[in-house]
Amino acid sequence: MTTAALFAAALSVSSPAFQQNGSIPPEFTCDGAGKNPALEIGGVPAGAKSLAVIVFDPDVPKAIKSDGRYLHWALWNLAPTSAVIGESRGGGLSEGGRSGWIPPCPPNGEHRYVFQAFALDASLGDTKVTGENDLRRAMQGHVLDQAELVGRYTGRVPSMVGTILLGLFLLVAVVILYRIIRRGRAAAPAA
Repeated sequence: MTTAALFAAALSVSSPAFQQNGSIPPEFTCDGAGKNPALEIGGVPAGAKSLAVIVFDPDVPKAIKSDGRYLHWALWNLAPTSAVIGESRGGGLSEGGRSGWIPPCPPNGEHRYVFQAFALDASLGDTKVTGENDLRRAMQGHVLDQAELVGRYTGRVPSMVGTILLGLFLLVAVVILYRIIRRGRAAAPAA
């Protein structure tokens, strides 16, 4: 196989909703409808028997989750001909063993959301999967190719909280300044 043929056959994952390292639109987050963005998987190797998708946030504060990762969605045993995963698709698994997509809702600043697609040389069948680690263990030794798409999101709540805190800080500064000026006038000797 030529280098050009290998390059053309490389697995890819993209979304019509956002570009690589681009901002995820609010409609796919907790600030909107919370539906999953559509994904397009291309370049599936000829020997693939199934596909898997894992979406996680690697930017979770360690105070919230000790490993700093949050599983937003995992799908497996997808047909290798599944070129499109549509919006609002049900099923799969997310953090804590819950079912379905958990929309991005970062508690602090901007977070990255990593969408990984895997082409596997086997179907995982009835393998018991209760979390991301189980799925990754089940895929071990079966990954023919993988691809990654990263989206970013800064929630409205943290930015609103920041604005409110700045407003409160300025209000307190004005009150303190007013009291200092008032005390200075009261302490000044009368002429």
